[in-house]
Amino acid sequence: MAAAPVLRGRQHERDRLDQALRHVRSGESAVLVLRGEAGVGKTTLLHYVESQAVRCRVARITGVESEIDLPFAALHQLCGPLLASADALPMPQQHALNVTFGHAAGAAPDKLVLGLAVLSLLADAASEQPLVCLIDDAQWLDVASRQVLGFVARRLLGESVLLLFAVREPNPDTLLAGLPALTVGGLEDADARALVIATTPGHFDDRILDRIVVETRGNPLALLELSRSSRAELLGGFALPSVGTDALQDRYEQRIRALPEPTQRLLLLAAADPTGDAALLWRAAQDLGLGPQTAAPAEKVQLVEIGRSVRFRHPLVRSAAYAAGGIEDRRAVHRALADALDAGNDRQRRAWHLAAAAAGPDDRLATELADVAQDAQSRGGIAAAAALLRRSAELTTDHRLGVERTLSAAEAYLDAGDFASALGLLARAEALSADDLQGARIDVIRGLTDRAARSGREAPATLLRAARRLQPLDSRFARLTFLDAWGAALVAGRLAYPGSDLATVSAAAREAPPAPGEITAADHLLDGLAALVTDGTATAHPLLREAVAGFLDNEVPPAQWLHCGVLVANAALSLWDYDRWEAANARHVELARAGGALAPLANALNVRRVIALWRGDVEHARELGMEESTVKQATGMRRASYGDLFLLAYQGHAAEALPLLTEAAAESTARGEGLGLYFTDRATALLHLGLGHYAEAAAAAVRAASGDLGPFTAQALPDLVEAAVRSGATMIAETALERLAAYTAGLDLEWATGLRARSQALVSDGEQAEQSYAEAVDRLGRTRLTFELARTRLLYGEWLRRERRRTDARRQLKQAFEEFAGMGADGFAERARHELLATGEKVRKRTAGTVDELTPQEEHIARMAKDGRTNTEIGAELYISARTVEWHLRKIFAKLGISSRKELRDAPIHLRSRTH
Repeated sequence: MAAAPVLRGRQHERDRLDQALRHVRSGESAVLVLRGEAGVGKTTLLHYVESQAVRCRVARITGVESEIDLPFAALHQLCGPLLASADALPMPQQHALNVTFGHAAGAAPDKLVLGLAVLSLLADAASEQPLVCLIDDAQWLDVASRQVLGFVARRLLGESVLLLFAVREPNPDTLLAGLPALTVGGLEDADARALVIATTPGHFDDRILDRIVVETRGNPLALLELSRSSRAELLGGFALPSVGTDALQDRYEQRIRALPEPTQRLLLLAAADPTGDAALLWRAAQDLGLGPQTAAPAEKVQLVEIGRSVRFRHPLVRSAAYAAGGIEDRRAVHRALADALDAGNDRQRRAWHLAAAAAGPDDRLATELADVAQDAQSRGGIAAAAALLRRSAELTTDHRLGVERTLSAAEAYLDAGDFASALGLLARAEALSADDLQGARIDVIRGLTDRAARSGREAPATLLRAARRLQPLDSRFARLTFLDAWGAALVAGRLAYPGSDLATVSAAAREAPPAPGEITAADHLLDGLAALVTDGTATAHPLLREAVAGFLDNEVPPAQWLHCGVLVANAALSLWDYDRWEAANARHVELARAGGALAPLANALNVRRVIALWRGDVEHARELGMEESTVKQATGMRRASYGDLFLLAYQGHAAEALPLLTEAAAESTARGEGLGLYFTDRATALLHLGLGHYAEAAAAAVRAASGDLGPFTAQALPDLVEAAVRSGATMIAETALERLAAYTAGLDLEWATGLRARSQALVSDGEQAEQSYAEAVDRLGRTRLTFELARTRLLYGEWLRRERRRTDARRQLKQAFEEFAGMGADGFAERARHELLATGEKVRKRTAGTVDELTPQEEHIARMAKDGRTNTEIGAELYISARTVEWHLRKIFAKLGISSRKELRDAPIHLRSRTH
């Protein structure tokens, strides 16, 4: 089933579509034609219907312009999968279908008979379960197919069939005329702003955002295309319109060139200022000798509207106005805008306009741009800083300084997630005669870009080579690069190139002495992580404690946090210190969000989702997944989402999960991401453990626990102990326990001691087993590791039942079941339910009906109401009215079998994530 798309607003459209689905589920038919301009969201609404069509059969086709002259091509798409049941139709209708689709010879069938045949075919298919037919780009359907489908749509009554068409407007076709229609317009302003902010991470200038919303009229596709076209400049508030060759833009440009010359210049001035600030426009216009009367010809032909703000009719009008100006005219308007801006309050945009006005290199201006770039970066505008630094480098005459600024710009683009721009600047810097230190820095940035974009096997080798090259030149920089190489080797895992694996990088790092002077938290971090591989935990753990404490005590600047945040979290994980693992990751996420550093943010969110799942917070992990997906789409990052893999394991649906896990493993292999294989194996082991498939779980856990992945290898050992014991592989379990004891030696934190005690219980009998289980429950009960605690209760309960202590077993198993059910870990919940049944306890089975009872929006509203939010507060967050919230709550209460908010506080609201 399709994943539910994220829709902002669209309450009216969703209500109509939900109503249509209710009709077909109740045994009635429904027909609706969605009409709207290209990009307005019709296809997304079709996806929404598909995601809501639970327990319905869905048939989806799309009109193709190249097939518009091919008779019945679209009808064949729709009916082809249904023809197996055509034998039940009357012979004339069978014959009509067979001739139409080329299965039999004969004269062209009567269109009335063919229409009845298709109607009967759809009705027959809907007799088993409701049928939802989604027809996208219906304007490109061949005429013959449209005629038949129009005929069918007008005669559907009680067949449990939904016909939903999406048609682009304007469209002169009349074959679907007269059918129930829903016009899909642009998003409301609040929803449009929310869409741009959610899909283009970073810090928007509010004036730019307002202008985008107005000029696109809320068209989602236009919003996304415009907001992504020049993200760095856009976020900085100084975007220039693109100069393209779109046919519509060409027409607008011709209209502009027909205007009086002063009016053309005023439009050019307005186009050069992305904020739409009318006061600024008129101050700059005065310097150019342009008065208010010059706007009249453009306003008369509705190209622009100037009131309290400047609003072009369409974004392409702005592009056309800028394209129509000559180079010297553009420089002149940028100079006028710079002079009209306050040098104190608008220093950043003023410098940008001055740069746009520059006719050639200008060292004074280049220095000012570099200074404002630093200010922008300190305020969280990494994307803006990248654009400013790039322009600064272009205006710099000093060769070496120009290369330095180019590399600084490349680093900023890397952090902003614009990898193509980063690599382009590296190529430019490399073409220049950089010195040895700059050459090594180029290698570092290239390796980091490769690691961020692809998580590939090449990055460790590149970064290790750069670190060695840096040792005689800058030992502190070399040590930081060894840290980068270690992180890249960890991600590459067993897929790293020979000579750049984790063991090789760790040995090289241990041989690189710290720089003279104070030993920093980053030094402790490098030495500790390397020692995990070369020396073992006894040497590594004290160093890692120093490192984590140093970073969390704010001994390092934010830039270094962004650089090392994932490794700091890994260091805390190596210590089995959940609280510091979470704290380190929270700090990393906070700094990355605040700085608009998308590449570090994607990695930090990947970790944060796993942390949330380990404490059983599936809903939060799901929300974080939406943010992670948005950031990865914005940057093009292709690293595996480890939270997605664990969500599949939590849900416990093997038929759905195993193909996706296999696909994830293949993609990780193709990228050279060995860590992705590790997480795939761990997720596979957890999935099978929940389902009671112990041999399969053991095989996956053996793979996950093999090799040496620093902080991660030990995490797989408790799973291996459980799977091996349950599958009868006692020696494997005992060896895994010995390894776990060695990894956690000297650690008295509850996480480590709890899992060690649980693993000991699994290989023990009698009093020793009971003592170990009791200790594990006690230890883990003091943590926030809800998932591990529930697993321990389950194992303890299973052991108690086999010891024939049913009352004691029920107590542990019931708590485990409730915890698993509450977090949506369906596989483990079902395993606990079966154990409870074996003790004589009656437990309701968690069926698809109980899990999917609420729609995703109803689940969201129910959770907010459960948290005490008022209808008005919920409505404000979801952009719906309080009355609509009340309407939803009535449905929620009915589905949950309750009658009030008070009862809602105690009602279980189960949430199933969909990750595909």
